[in-house]
Amino acid sequence: MNGHNLPSVIRRVLFAAIFLCSTSPLVRGDDLTGTPPSPPAVIGTEITANLVNMIFLFDRVASNPPRAATKNYLARVSEPSSPLYPDYLEYQQGKIDRLELEKRLPHVAMLGDSLTQNFHFSSMTSSFWRARTQWRKNWFLDTDPNPEGIFSVYERLEYLTPLVATEYNGAGALVAARGTPENLRKKLVRARNFPGQVNRVLRATRFPDLIMIWIGHNNLDWVHGLSSEERERPESHLQTLVAQFRLNYTESLQCLIDRAKMENHRVAILIFGLANMDAYLQARRKEEMLHTQNRKLYPHFNSGPRSFESLKPPYQKNMARLALMMNAELRTMVADLKRQLNNTHHVRLEYSDALTKVDFSRLELVNSVDGWHPSMEGHKVLADAAFNALGPSLVFLRTGTRPTRKTRLLVSNYQPR
Repeated sequence: MNGHNLPSVIRRVLFAAIFLCSTSPLVRGDDLTGTPPSPPAVIGTEITANLVNMIFLFDRVASNPPRAATKNYLARVSEPSSPLYPDYLEYQQGKIDRLELEKRLPHVAMLGDSLTQNFHFSSMTSSFWRARTQWRKNWFLDTDPNPEGIFSVYERLEYLTPLVATEYNGAGALVAARGTPENLRKKLVRARNFPGQVNRVLRATRFPDLIMIWIGHNNLDWVHGLSSEERERPESHLQTLVAQFRLNYTESLQCLIDRAKMENHRVAILIFGLANMDAYLQARRKEEMLHTQNRKLYPHFNSGPRSFESLKPPYQKNMARLALMMNAELRTMVADLKRQLNNTHHVRLEYSDALTKVDFSRLELVNSVDGWHPSMEGHKVLADAAFNALGPSLVFLRTGTRPTRKTRLLVSNYQPR
């Protein structure tokens, strides 16, 4: 996007929005603790965000919606061998309409942060625009048939069954306390914290059969708001962050589980552990050396540390340790919640370290602009790892593991391109 080609009024509003984004804190204490902001602050945030959204209404047309449905699903469910053939017969007999038939397709939802989105830091203008508009071009929901592109989880699932997939992730999303309004920055880029994403899933007319969750990376900025003394002695603070992370995560996840229990269909929820920060930081060190030698390489290398202070060298070790601590809590949380589901046979909950095992020390997997977010190759590898982790959930959901349409590749043996 070239800002010089925009009408002057829109350009002014854009830069005003970017200024607000740059001055609005990325992580607020009340996001994590649930302390409500003052009423004037809430009103001011709503007015500003609504004004920007009104001015930039056209970007909803310019961007793909965060939802995709199999285009030829009607033809596929009309085949007698399809598990959805009885539903097709009801449609043919006029007992249900096309909308109801689509609702009966398998539904998949993705909740997460910028590591699930086609996002990276660049200029403030481009970053703002990318955060608002770049949907469906990621490892979960890429729909481009180009064989050189991302073979996404959605595209792989399409070989097994027609489906509807929706992404709720957003750049900057946190595992935060429920009941807290989003801050101004998230409203401007149309992102929601974990509770807000969960609320959207709960409000949808069709509750998903499969829910995938990969969120928490923005909670790793442990130095935010700390004094110099607290940064030197962080142990107590790290323990507090981990405890609050689990509390907030459990609170939102429990809402999904409670709703799933009420559904009359099977529901599988897959929780992915956070990315391996040690591997990420190995890549960062390599990138820094390359950037120092040639400033054209990773031109926005320093954008990450400016908004995510824990990326700075003095704080990296504890950031990586915090990721390990949070993953341990996620694993324990899932184990505890699974015990509560012993007598609920149509709900399945699972923890997976598949995405944690992705080796982001490999430079080709990291974006060559900011050296922080996944590159296209990174998205390809994430799609492979995530899909391979879905096996038990697909069996539970009674989704066939044999392709129902001809494939140019064997999905189970797919190698990143």
